[in-house]
Amino acid sequence: MASDELASKLTRRLKIEEGAEEPVSLSGTQDGLAGRSEEEKPATANADSELGAKLLRRTDINDGVAEHHQPSKKVFNPYTEFKEFSRKQIKDMEKMFKQYDAGKDGFIDLMELKLMMEKLGAPQTHLGLKNMIKEVDEDFDGKLSFREFLLIFRKAAAGELSEDSGLHVLARLSEIDVSTEGVKGAKTFFEAKVHAISESNRFEAEIRQEQEEKKKEAENKKQRQAAFKDLKSAFK
Repeated sequence: MASDELASKLTRRLKIEEGAEEPVSLSGTQDGLAGRSEEEKPATANADSELGAKLLRRTDINDGVAEHHQPSKKVFNPYTEFKEFSRKQIKDMEKMFKQYDAGKDGFIDLMELKLMMEKLGAPQTHLGLKNMIKEVDEDFDGKLSFREFLLIFRKAAAGELSEDSGLHVLARLSEIDVSTEGVKGAKTFFEAKVHAISESNRFEAEIRQEQEEKKKEAENKKQRQAAFKDLKSAFK
């Protein structure tokens, strides 16, 4: 291929420049080089070396020998990009994110998300977890960055998550309250969260209510017994 032939020629040129290989004299080549000034030769050699190195790297990337490095992404400021949340809310979200970022690499991967949902009491299937990440995975890397984690709560507060969505469950069961800052849809979000908590704790609430009723009955019985004793002693 043309690219292989070019890479081979550039490799040989680099070896010649480094002194690892002797140049082969061709007719007309020396005459052509003789016409150049001493200042032009080093400049041309440097340019050829730089171009050669770039082309060789591109060939290695195409052949799978070297890895392609993505340009560094600009660090975002959550306080300016997510203005609908207060600093305290963002701090709470960051605390929760770091709590489940077991690898401390700035991302929540599939396994870390699995553990998060289990600890929140809402385990998900493998496919469900992948769909959760996919819903906010803007860079398609298969894991959640802190920015993408914040998107979950933005969508939840705005009512953009369906009730059967794993992300909706995550936002609903988290301890982060976005109800007091006037966020769009925050009231609905808060009410949904309260309703979910009430449903999950309904059985416990019923038990507590029964215990309170039994306690009141015991106190009333004790008062009746005391009143009866007082009345009985009055007739003696």
